Amino acid sequence: MKGIDFVRWHRCCESLGATRRDTNGWHTRLLAAWSEPQRAYHTLQHLEECLDLLDSSCCTQPAVVEMALWFHDAVYDPKAGDNEERSASMAAEALTDLGLSDSVVQSVRRLIMLTKTHQAGEQVDDGLLIDIDLAILGQSVERFDQYEEQIRFEYSWVPSEVYREKRAVVLKGFLSRDKLFVTAGMRERFELAARENLARSITRLSGHF
Repeated sequence: MKGIDFVRWHRCCESLGATRRDTNGWHTRLLAAWSEPQRAYHTLQHLEECLDLLDSSCCTQPAVVEMALWFHDAVYDPKAGDNEERSASMAAEALTDLGLSDSVVQSVRRLIMLTKTHQAGEQVDDGLLIDIDLAILGQSVERFDQYEEQIRFEYSWVPSEVYREKRAVVLKGFLSRDKLFVTAGMRERFELAARENLARSITRLSGHF
C-alpha cells in the first residue's frame, strides 16, 4: 500500500519537526498495530482511505491532521471502551520519542479524541478530521456494504439479534443528525450517499426488506 509507505510517514514526521532521524521503528509498530487479527474495518485499508481523502482536501495544518490519522485507530479492541484514549496515549509516546514539540503532541492527542464522539471542536481542522473518519458512510453501495460486513466481523462475538439492535441504534444516531458532515466540501461529496446507505442498512438490520 503505497499510500502508507515509510516515505510518507517519514515526510510527515520531518514536516512536524521531528529531531530523531530514525522514524522507521514507529512506522513498523504502526503497521503492525493496524494489522492485528481482530480487525476487519479498522485496518490499513481504512488508514489509506483516510490519508487519500486528506490529500484531496483543504487543510490549514495538514501534517498535524495526517499524524492524527496515522494514530487515530492505532489501538483497537472491539470489546474495549477506551480505544481513543489509548490511541492518543500511543501517539503522545511516539511523538515525544521522535522529539516533536509539546504543542504538536497535544494537538494530535486532541484530534484523536474527537473521533470518540465524532463531534468537532472549535479548531479549524476539527471538522475535516471527523469528516474523513466518517467518509466511509458516503462511499459506493459496494464499499459501504463491505464496511458493514467488516464491522460485523469485528463484533462477531456479539449474538446476531443483539448486534442488529445495537448497530441499528448507532446508524440511526448518525442519520438523525442535521448534517452528517461538517465541512462543505465533504458534505457535497458524501452527504446524500451516506443518508441513503444508512437508511438502507437500518432497514436491513430491522429485518424489513
